[in-house]
Amino acid sequence: MKLSITRRAMVAGGAALALGPGLLRSARADNGTNGVTDTTIRIGQSAVFSGPAKDFGIDYRAGIKLYFDRVNKSGGVNGRKIELVTYDDAYDPAKTAVNTAKLIDEDKVFALTGYVATGNLAAAMPLAEKAGVPMFAPLVGTTSFRTKVNRYLFHVRAGYDLELRKIISHLSTIGIQSIAVVYQDSAFGKSNLATCEELAADYKVKVLKTFPLAIAAEDAKQVVTGLADAKPGAVVMIMAGRMVEVFMRDYRASAVGSPLYTLSVGITDAAGSAKRLDGKLAGLVTASIVPPPQALRVPIVADYQRDRAEFGEKIDSYTALEGYIVARVMVEGLRRAGKTPTRDSFIAGLESIGSTRFGEFPIEYSAKNHNGSTFVDLEIYARDGQLRR
Repeated sequence: MKLSITRRAMVAGGAALALGPGLLRSARADNGTNGVTDTTIRIGQSAVFSGPAKDFGIDYRAGIKLYFDRVNKSGGVNGRKIELVTYDDAYDPAKTAVNTAKLIDEDKVFALTGYVATGNLAAAMPLAEKAGVPMFAPLVGTTSFRTKVNRYLFHVRAGYDLELRKIISHLSTIGIQSIAVVYQDSAFGKSNLATCEELAADYKVKVLKTFPLAIAAEDAKQVVTGLADAKPGAVVMIMAGRMVEVFMRDYRASAVGSPLYTLSVGITDAAGSAKRLDGKLAGLVTASIVPPPQALRVPIVADYQRDRAEFGEKIDSYTALEGYIVARVMVEGLRRAGKTPTRDSFIAGLESIGSTRFGEFPIEYSAKNHNGSTFVDLEIYARDGQLRR
């Protein structure tokens, strides 16, 4: 007897976790097999909602749900309201595989969105591709997912290669000729370390030393000692979540004075990080892939803040804004999919978007380009967690 995707994934990864809170509904037996009924379109998400990296999943979902709420209040997409089914994978790729299989086999979702982290996306994509289910806008910028067009994978955020290029070209411009890299000991960290080293060579910036750090590290004193010995002109951090705070706590307590640079996923809860680090977040330079959430001069930010006020959404962060933008672009693809949407028509709808702007935020798609945005800026944290250009 042939095993279903769900059964195969559960054998490999264990039992699925429960539904998360929010606008979340499990499938009913009479729902359409491709996630579409006369009144609804069901979208699935597996992401991290518990553990050290939970802020990414919680904030990303909040932003996605916020725009879906706006659309649903206005009658939905071509008369269908959007349902979001979510599961917690706790940052564990094995659980991501289980959740993805459940979303496809049991919940019968139309498409997937809002996944978080490189290894988790790698675990989900083979299942999505085999089932022909589109994966839209994972919170992943790793270059290996972007070099070739995958029919079922669409990005919105700029790639980490563009973020690292922005950082390293800036360092080269201001005369810094050597760096050290502290990277997360995971698929995300290792893959983007290789990209960083290639870009550094392009800009003739020497990588003196590289240091892995475990996701669940309790301290980074050994790494800091190594940095003191290396004496780099700057330190580039390829990490995400609370491990960034662990590193910065020990780094700021040392005599090492090299400036710090991080990717956009380095800090999610900036106000919380600033408080926990007692102001020592100040001076950290970060790549940003969306405008500041307080920049009301940008139309899509003004829309986001208006909807936060109307729907009572308390979460306000760069990641939440990114989720809001993601949902807005996704809804445009659903609209273009037509009154009887199929997964093929959704893919075609996204590819038909071409080069355009959503509230002044640039996006470009075609049959040969699923990478979305190239927007990257550099900002610096103040003591209270606010960002300054």
